[in-house]
Amino acid sequence: MKDNSINIREVNNTMTLLKYIVLFIVYQTVVSIKYEPNWDSLDTRPLPQWYDQAKLGIFIHFGVFSVPSFDHVPAWFWKYWHDKSDMNSVEFMKKNYPPRFTYQDFAAEFTAEFFNAEEWAEIFNASGAKYAVLTTKHCDGFTLWPSRTSFNWNSNSTGPKRDIVGEFSAALRKKSSLKVGLYHCLQEWFNPLYLKDKESNYTGQEYVKLKVQPALYELINNYKPEVLWSDLCELKGPAEYYKSQEFLAWLYNESPVKDTVVTNDRWCATCFCKHGGYFTCADKFNPGVVQKHKFEGGLTVDRDAWAYRRNVQLSNFLSAHDIISNLVSIVSCGGNMILDVGPTKEGKITPIFEERLRQLGQWLRCNGEGIYSTVPWSHQKDTTTRYVWYTMKKTDEKMVYAVVLSWPQNNTLTLGAPITSTNTIVTMLGYPEKFQWTTTAGAQGLNITIPNISWNKLPCQWAWTFKLTNIQN
Repeated sequence: MKDNSINIREVNNTMTLLKYIVLFIVYQTVVSIKYEPNWDSLDTRPLPQWYDQAKLGIFIHFGVFSVPSFDHVPAWFWKYWHDKSDMNSVEFMKKNYPPRFTYQDFAAEFTAEFFNAEEWAEIFNASGAKYAVLTTKHCDGFTLWPSRTSFNWNSNSTGPKRDIVGEFSAALRKKSSLKVGLYHCLQEWFNPLYLKDKESNYTGQEYVKLKVQPALYELINNYKPEVLWSDLCELKGPAEYYKSQEFLAWLYNESPVKDTVVTNDRWCATCFCKHGGYFTCADKFNPGVVQKHKFEGGLTVDRDAWAYRRNVQLSNFLSAHDIISNLVSIVSCGGNMILDVGPTKEGKITPIFEERLRQLGQWLRCNGEGIYSTVPWSHQKDTTTRYVWYTMKKTDEKMVYAVVLSWPQNNTLTLGAPITSTNTIVTMLGYPEKFQWTTTAGAQGLNITIPNISWNKLPCQWAWTFKLTNIQN
């Protein structure tokens, strides 16, 4: 009699082979995607997953502007002084420097003798951030790497005589888990080539061909950043002038970081909040409502400046609570937050900046579960109690996190947004015990009973995260 029984081993082998065939087809489809140099194509590129999960980055404004380090916008000092648009800067120079002193003379004083990239990496890692972005070239045109397009106006030729970008990138990869991010400004206020192109109403492209494009390719090929933070000093010039679409097509299709790099939206005068990778929309963007497109909101530890300034007052610094409040609201609405610090001209991150970063990291070590890899919930803010923001994480079961920015009064936290079930469990991140809760039958919301916990028994300071498991909405 013929044996019609099924050979299980053969079936398994066949299924395994089919699985690999399917994976191969998917892989070939993915790698065969070629982005065209136009926004219709470029804007379809999915954002690499790591960026959405990261939630927090560090911004570092460092350069020749760190020498005068004066007034409310230190990175724009040259522009304000040159144009006499800020008389504080003009009077500062008259009072403290000789008449023929130029902005270029500051470069010799940009010494960076205390710059230790590995020390920076340790501080940034301690903050809980997942990426760090360094200003490689701001609007003054000075580069922090030995760029072939910036002869004698770079950190390797003058000032510290060091490749700051190279040391920064190597240290992040060696001493931390942070992704390397590089900021690059497409414009330069007083570059004659740029001014000539600007005079032609951006019909000429000599500046772009000789300066912008070569510098961008240098940064990507030499340092392989996973964040490329583009910027404009003024909202002028179309994408065609900067060759932004051609560059991004190369970045996404052929560059050494094509599969992992993320970019922002500052690639032309009309690109903000419209084209590119994640959106920044405006400085310190914090919409307060959920966004359809991934965004990044900026925040400065010195509330009034994007770089270190010597005349800063203690009252200008954000508290740890201020920083955490902004982080929570931005993440609740689907964004990442990038937190700015400004080193001194010597390359030191001053103690108050370092303290704020370490305080943020201390909070995230306890509450990071409710921040990293979360997504927006159906509600961002609570409907009953102020200063409560929500995030959500969905694995095998849905978990909603209510981040409370003000400790509940009268031993009760009332939340109006959640709909409970008979299996709802309420805990606090970092606290070992479950919390009792009550609600009106069939009603939305719950009252969480807070036991008498002494302050030294609380898991953290500044804000507390209640974890709601098995809710219905």
